[in-house]
Order: sequence, then structure tokens, then C-alpha cells
Amino acid sequence: MSFSPTLRTMAGLHGRARALHLSWAAFLCTFVVWFDFAPFASTIGRQLHLGKGQLAAIGLCNLGLTVPARLLIGAAVDRFGPRRVFSCVLIGAAVPNTIFALASSFPTLVLSRLALSVVGAGFVVGIRMVREWWPDTELGAAEGIYAGWGNFGSGLATVGLPVLADVLGGADGWRWAIGICGALSAAWGLVFLRAAEDTPSGVPWVPPRRQGALEVTSRAAAIGLVLLGIPAVGVLGIVAYRLSLVHVISTGELAVMLAVLPVLALAQAAHGLRVNRPALAGAYPAEAQYPFRSVVLCSLAYAVTFGGELAVLSTLPTFFGKTWHLGLATAGVAAGTFGLMNLVTRPAGGIVSDATGRRRWTLVGTLAGTAACFGAMALLDRSWPVAGAVLLGVMAAAFLQGGNGAVFAIAPQIDRRVSGQIGGLVGAYGNLGGIIWLFLLVYVTPQTMFLMIGMAAAVVGVAVWRFLPEAVPASQDRWSAGSGVDRHVAGTGAVPVVGAVPVVGAVPVVGAVPGGELQPVLR
Repeated sequence: MSFSPTLRTMAGLHGRARALHLSWAAFLCTFVVWFDFAPFASTIGRQLHLGKGQLAAIGLCNLGLTVPARLLIGAAVDRFGPRRVFSCVLIGAAVPNTIFALASSFPTLVLSRLALSVVGAGFVVGIRMVREWWPDTELGAAEGIYAGWGNFGSGLATVGLPVLADVLGGADGWRWAIGICGALSAAWGLVFLRAAEDTPSGVPWVPPRRQGALEVTSRAAAIGLVLLGIPAVGVLGIVAYRLSLVHVISTGELAVMLAVLPVLALAQAAHGLRVNRPALAGAYPAEAQYPFRSVVLCSLAYAVTFGGELAVLSTLPTFFGKTWHLGLATAGVAAGTFGLMNLVTRPAGGIVSDATGRRRWTLVGTLAGTAACFGAMALLDRSWPVAGAVLLGVMAAAFLQGGNGAVFAIAPQIDRRVSGQIGGLVGAYGNLGGIIWLFLLVYVTPQTMFLMIGMAAAVVGVAVWRFLPEAVPASQDRWSAGSGVDRHVAGTGAVPVVGAVPVVGAVPVVGAVPGGELQPVLR
């Protein structure tokens, strides 16, 4: 397909382009706030007399609640819509961010940063909003631009905030810079609340019928949902263990937390099964079911791609510095290049998925490239020229970030009604993957971690190739006719369909579809 019409639409300021630009700017604000500690870690440590372990604990708290928060935010956006939820995330982030900026004690820093880790869940809100406004034939490009440009917030924080602190001057420059981030986040939250719309004009917002957990449509999917939720709880044990290593919590407190986690997992499983009693009873006919294995495979793929990206971005500055004796600034610039590539490489994964229409094969290709590059990175040592190592890292980052775009060219299409919760679950696995890879790095060398990421990419790539069904663009299926779940959960059985036009009685339901066309849609 030609992408010139798509790119011209994205260059506009109205309709679906407006929704996209409001969303990626909101996501960028969340990432600036989420990453506003890292540039000032050494300054904060020096001023407040914190040790290396204490600074590491603060950094870990920055991720602490992001995994469960992405699940909860995904459910909230499906129920209440992205306009209200994104605004709440942006405005709410200003509170713990301001407390952090004013903090003068280690406990206050830890608790405020732990609360602020929830802002990392803002990503899933825009995924659902973009899904509502863009047709599936262009969704990969739109989601890629949303995520790639929003991810630039981390680089903006790393590069821009120290400059802002220098301009403001004085020992408290870092406090003012971080405080300004919170104020800007709250301001954009108000703009978003005022300017954003959940859906195009004439298309009502329809929440999932089953609230409180991801709605699934088969017995096997209900069991799969329980199993998929276990690691999302278990990762909290890893966070608690890491905090105990730096004496943030005692051994006794760690034991209590580890004892509570199985109870939480059981409660989560029981709740998910209770919400999905119709699926356990086999109440959904075949045409009303969506393939839950697509959710599982997208989650695993994102754990490899985005999780691998988080781990590599955290590892490479130190790895380059120690291996090739680079200065801190030089190593940081070399590694920071990979984060800036998100502006191009993540959208590229979605664009290729749209252009070829072969989304499964695009994801397989990026995972295969990831496996090859990380297999080669496992061989890196001082005998390699530094330029060659950087080039290999750039190639690996391109495949990782392209894989991120390819995953979210698929995930929002699995089922539109619950795309927020699906995006939350897939996104949570991305953070979960990053925590697991970095946890393993405590016990293995960076080269071994690179090899493990490459092996995981190969295994998941084979699974995606073998078991992931190819998505059918909604312009041919769900966008115009509604999904089987949409028809089934209305409570009156399937709606009669004439050709591709759903008919209620004798009157087609007509709504405005992103792009300006009027087409019959089922809601």
C-alpha cells in the first residue's frame, strides 16, 4: 500500500491526526517525568549523602509498580475511556514528582519514586486511543509513531533536564528541573482533558461487558489468563529481593512480602475466573471468540523486545566504558544513540507491518534479527574495534525497536473492545522482561545476558511463526462489521448481517470512521 496518504494525514492537526498528536505528546510527558531522576542521580547522591546501593534502590523503585499499574490502567481505560484516564495519570503524576523534588530524606525519595512508577503505565492509554481513531490498515504506523515519539521523552529527560538545571543554576537546580517536569505534566493533563476525544464523532464508547479482569472467550483462554498473570505478580518478589540486597527492607520484611505474593496470585486468579464464568461455561460461540494465544505470544515477544531494550539501555554505558576504557560522557553518548533511534525504528516496525500486510512475518523477522545480533554481541570483548561494537549495537537496537512496533501493530487488533487491557498486559510483560534481564545481570556477565536475550528471541520467534494467526485488517472485518464478541455480548445474540453491513431491525447503524468516511459500524 502507499503511505503518502497516511503521512499526509499524520501531518494534519484535525481528526485522527489530532488524536495521535495529543496522545504521543501525553506519552512523552509521562516518560519525561518517569525518567527525570536518572540524569541527577549522582548530584542527588552527593547532596543528600546517599550510597550507591541507596541510589540503585531509588532507581528500582522507579519500576516497582509499573507492571501491576499497566494491568490496572489497561482495565481503567477500557472502562472509562482514554481522555479521562490519561488526564488523571498526567495530573496525578505531578503530586509524587513534586514530593520527590522537595525531598531531603532517603525514605521520602523511595516512597515518592515508588508512587511515581505508576506514571510508566500511561503508555497503554494511548494505545487504546490510537486504536479507536485509526483503521487497522494504517494502525501499525500510527501506533509506532505514538510509541516511538513518546519514548523520545526518556532521551529528552536525559539530555535536556541537566541543561535546564544549569540554566536555573545553584545547588537546587535539579529540584527546579524535576519540579517543572511535574508542572508541565499536569498542564498537559488539563489540555488533554479539554482537547481530546475518546472516539470519532458519532462513534460511542463501548466498555467491555465483563469488568474487573480481561474478558476472554473460551475455557482454554480463561486458564491461560490465570497462568499469564502469575509472572506479573511474581516480579514484585524480584523487586522486593533487590531492595533487600541494598537494605531498604529487612530480611523479615522480605519474608512477609514473599509470603503474601502467593495469596495475591491466588486472589487474582480467582477474580479472573469469576469475571470469566461465561467463558468457562462455554457460552461464547466460535464466531464470538478471539485468539487468546495472540495475547500470549505478543506478551512474550514484547518481554524480549522492549524488555531487552530496557536492559541494554541500562547496561551499555557501563559495558562500553569498562570494556573499551571510554570516558563516562563518551560511553553515555554511544549508548544514548540507541534510545534516540526510537524516533525512526519503532515506527518503522509498524509501517512495514502495514505496508506488507504480513504482520506476523514482520514480527518473526525482527525477532530473527534480534537473535542474530545478540548472538554476535555475546562475543564482544576488547579485541573488537569500538566502532564495530557500536555498529552491532545499533543493528540490535533497530531490530529490538522495530519488534516493539511490530508487536503493537498486532496487539490492538486482537479484540477492539478490550484492546486497552490487552495493551496493558502486553506492556506489563515488556517491563517484566526488563526487570528479569537486569536481575539476571546481577549473576552473569553482560555477554551472557546478551546471549540469553538472543536465545529467547529465537524461541519466541519460532513460536510466533508457528502459532500466531495473521491479523485481518478491520477495514475488511471488524472495523466495518464489528467483532464476533461485539455481536455476542450485546445480550441478544448475533446481529443479522447483510454483506458487510450490520443491521439492527432494518436500519443500518452509521457512524463516522476515522479518515472522514461514513461507514456502517456496529457498537
